[in-house]
Parts: sequence; C-alpha cells; structure tokens
Amino acid sequence: MIALTDVVHARSCQATLPLMFVVQFLYMKSIMANQAFDQIYHEHLLYYTLKTIDVLLQRHGLSLFDAYHSPIHGGSIIGYISHTGKRPPSAGLLDLKAKEELSKCNKLTAYQELGKKMKTLNKTNLAYLQQKKKEGKTIFGMGAPVKGNTLLNYFGIGENLLDCLVEKNPLRKGLYSPGMHLPIVLEEELESPPDVYYVLAWNFKEEILKNNRDLINKGVEFYFPINPK
Repeated sequence: MIALTDVVHARSCQATLPLMFVVQFLYMKSIMANQAFDQIYHEHLLYYTLKTIDVLLQRHGLSLFDAYHSPIHGGSIIGYISHTGKRPPSAGLLDLKAKEELSKCNKLTAYQELGKKMKTLNKTNLAYLQQKKKEGKTIFGMGAPVKGNTLLNYFGIGENLLDCLVEKNPLRKGLYSPGMHLPIVLEEELESPPDVYYVLAWNFKEEILKNNRDLINKGVEFYFPINPK
C-alpha cells in the first residue's frame, strides 16, 4: 500500500512541472464527531485533519489551495494541492479550517473525550442487543465490512448476541468474521428475515432504510450502532 507521504514526496520532486493534484483522506474531525472509531483499521494507515496534512505538505513545499467535505466513509476531505504560493486558498478551505479550529480536534483533550464516548457507546449497544435477546428476538448483522470487525471486537459482540452476518457479496459466503467468528451468509439464501438487523454498514444508512422499506413496514428493526452527523 502506498502511503500519502510517499505520493506527496514523489509529486513534490516534479518541481519544474506545473503541479496540481487531488487527494481524499478520512477526516479525523468527522471521525470524532460521529464517534466512528470503527474507521480505524489496518487498511487506513494514517488519519488527517487539515492542520496535520498541512504539516506534511509544507515539508515538501506544497499547500492545499481548496478542499471540501464529502460524506463518503462517514466523512472525508477532498483536497486540492499545488506548490506553495502558486494558488491562493479558497474561501471554502478557509471556512473548513476555521471550523476545524473551533472543534479542537487537534487537541489531546478531544481524543481523551472520544475515548469516554466510545465506552458509553459500547454500553448502549450491548444493552440494546442484550435486551432484544431477552425478548427472544433474532438478530442478524447487516453487512460484513472491514470496519465492522473493529466494532464487533471492541464491543465484544459474538454469537451470543448475533446469529450471523448477512452479505450480498458472494465472495464472502461461508467465511467468518475475524476475532468474533460470526458466520457470513448470503442475503439471497435467507429463509426469512430476522427481527432485528444490526447494521454494520452504517455509513449507507439512507440507502439501507430506503431499500428496505418493505421489511421496515413488516416490523423488522434496523439498529445503527453509529449514527453519522
């Protein structure tokens, strides 16, 4: 996997050429606002704020000149980069930086607060699932995304709370989730829906609710462990 640091270094070496390139990165401010700790896993090596990516770029004579926020992956930044001084910063970039400064997401205290919120989120999710089990409900996990494994393992959610994980991707049929060893079954092979879907692919909340309107009308519950803002 090529890290953003390698890309930036390579592009900065082309100093004699007109330079403008675009990057997308998970935005730590959004991760913290959404309590989306499950976005942190091995596929994502680094997590940036506008301030920290500025530090990286400045080492190589580069700067952001424009950026906007995207809802992809629960919140990411699309940034436009050029050699320092070649392009003035846009109003949109300055606005994002001002909001970031107000959020204090570059302060250690913000991360300490996130840790506390994660513990509360853990208790809330376990309490919900345990209550549904006491009521005799069947609970399936919806989706088997990579980030879902971070959540399942941190919360300690295994076969005692979920019957299985339901996937559309045929390549995952017959596999098990790492750590918690939940079996993965294909949606098309289900004999009947569960009483509750515990939605691990929470970043597609709007699409999931829209596409499953019939199940919702029949009384199937959809529980989102993380609700993006």
